[in-house]
Amino acid sequence: MKHTFIYCFFLSLLFISVDLIGQFNPQVELSRKEAEELFPFYFPNVNQINFYQDENAMNKINRAQENKNWEKFKDLLEDYVKKFATENFYKDTRLIWQLAKMEELYGDFETAKSLYRLALKHHQSRIDLKQMEIFMDSVQLEQTDDYVPIDYYYELVDFRQSIDTLVPPRGILLSMGKQINSNMEDYAPALTLDNKTMIFTSKRSLSGSLLSSNSNEDLYIAKQEDGMWQDAVQLRDINSRYNEGSATLNADGNQIIFARCGSPDGFGNCDLYETHLQEDSTWSKAVNLGANLNSKAWDSHPSLSVTGDSLFFASDRIGGFGLSDIYFSVKDADGNWTRARNLGPVVNTRGNEVSPFIHPRYKILYFSSNGHLLNFGGFDIYKANAKSFLWDEPQNIGPLINTEGDEYYFTIDSESEDLFYAGSSSMRSSNLDLFSFPLPMEAQPGANTKVSGVVTDTVKGEPFRGIVSIVDIENGIEIAPKFTREDGSFEFNLINNANYVMVVQSDKLFRIEEMFFLSGDTVMNKNIDPISSKIRFKSIEFEENSAKLRPDMYSDLDKVVDFLLDYPEFKLKISGHTDSSGDELRNKSLSQERADAIRDYIIILHPIEEERVVAEGYGNSQPVVEDEKTDDDRRLNRRVEFEIYRPKSE
Repeated sequence: MKHTFIYCFFLSLLFISVDLIGQFNPQVELSRKEAEELFPFYFPNVNQINFYQDENAMNKINRAQENKNWEKFKDLLEDYVKKFATENFYKDTRLIWQLAKMEELYGDFETAKSLYRLALKHHQSRIDLKQMEIFMDSVQLEQTDDYVPIDYYYELVDFRQSIDTLVPPRGILLSMGKQINSNMEDYAPALTLDNKTMIFTSKRSLSGSLLSSNSNEDLYIAKQEDGMWQDAVQLRDINSRYNEGSATLNADGNQIIFARCGSPDGFGNCDLYETHLQEDSTWSKAVNLGANLNSKAWDSHPSLSVTGDSLFFASDRIGGFGLSDIYFSVKDADGNWTRARNLGPVVNTRGNEVSPFIHPRYKILYFSSNGHLLNFGGFDIYKANAKSFLWDEPQNIGPLINTEGDEYYFTIDSESEDLFYAGSSSMRSSNLDLFSFPLPMEAQPGANTKVSGVVTDTVKGEPFRGIVSIVDIENGIEIAPKFTREDGSFEFNLINNANYVMVVQSDKLFRIEEMFFLSGDTVMNKNIDPISSKIRFKSIEFEENSAKLRPDMYSDLDKVVDFLLDYPEFKLKISGHTDSSGDELRNKSLSQERADAIRDYIIILHPIEEERVVAEGYGNSQPVVEDEKTDDDRRLNRRVEFEIYRPKSE
């Protein structure tokens, strides 16, 4: 059975200011002129009218297009699109696409990409295939990130962890335990500012007879003492015979806003209600938040700002951009909630946007959606930064959190250490429990400093395709690795003023590691030499008549070790050679001893299977220089060669 609370660089008239810690001050409004100066495409008609139409203006646009007066066509079209209201985004999507094309050809390419994204997020399913292909071709002009499959990434971590001092941290999904979870469904967590009180929804309470029982959604609350969660208790003052859930707490934990479904005093099937903690430690009678917030449809998933004067929630009311949109309301000077307004066409899409969460310390909105372009499964979690009163394009928080399934009903602690959300303990189970997961870099609110670069193959002079990992060695925050793009480029957003290690790896090169301190946006280009069929290291030259390894050889030998650990399907052949001086049998024996010394270093000191490394001494039977005349000639012949290969049978 479905849950009652689960529904089946533009901002639209968001006249609220943002202070230094990211909270919203409803008393300071942003003028239309100021908004237009901050971003050229500002849609003041959203939340004012349903649909904008001007036949005279469209006739002028069409004439300019027929006359191929592209400059005039672009200017007229831009003026028209800026006046779009909600319905225009799905009824007139082709105009957004046309403007994007004009911007691409005659204007600003970054603006063009924003418009292409907007068109893709709001097109109707009945749009013809040819036009969709044009859309997709256009949006592919923007390079996207290609994350390394998470299972493969963790394999790399596991292979290296026994020897590496720079192991990427591995996030662990932790159950909240029996103090929070039950044998029924538990979900929709929320926390107070001090992270010591959690409220959540549970179906553990049953109604009806023993033979025919129905689960009832109720609110439960739990306290943390000495770092341990105490047993959750039912909020009996709030819960009723109707369904209650999807609650949000104020900073101090003495106010709850929640959804109640099926109540006769509601405006729709689910409404938002409010209750306060009284002096006798009981909760006041829940009060419907009224028609300014609630509608005749489904209203749920509230998130209250830490200042308590801004409320974000999800609704499937008529007049939105998609199936379910995110709305907001702010309190006026008298403390009353103002009319709810749609968050706009950048956050909201033709799909579903649910579970908004306003971070208590940063200017960031998190939410779940199945309508945005980069998507790993069903509902993914995204974050959108508020910059100069406007929302950035939402960013997927990456595959360490988002899976092939659905991620919603979540919250983040105020210190940005953990994300709490509902999930199933196994793929075969439909029962939801509450879990915590370390908040990865992609979801960190402070991860807004860019590290980028290009990896180039110096032999071929071409872009190099490999894996780039960033290891946070200061905070231990996990960062999902990425493949380099087709042009060899990569890009990460990290927390500034911290120490990191960048690791470049591939089955065609020895791993490259570079430690760096991040101070502002940084470009780190890398030139690499791919592994050839036979490899020699200058450092690995033995003393005369000696098979003893020297410490200065270890660095290059460790490159070979790292490669074998990273790529367990490869094998290694070590070939030892000598010069022609001395006895031939002694040379062969000495070359074998040298090869064996290297093999022992690899398989005895590191977790590499013996059968993967073969050592063979050839003495002076395979010289590089046939006629040795100088010490340099003899040095060239007195060599060790490494051949790394993938067996054909495998």
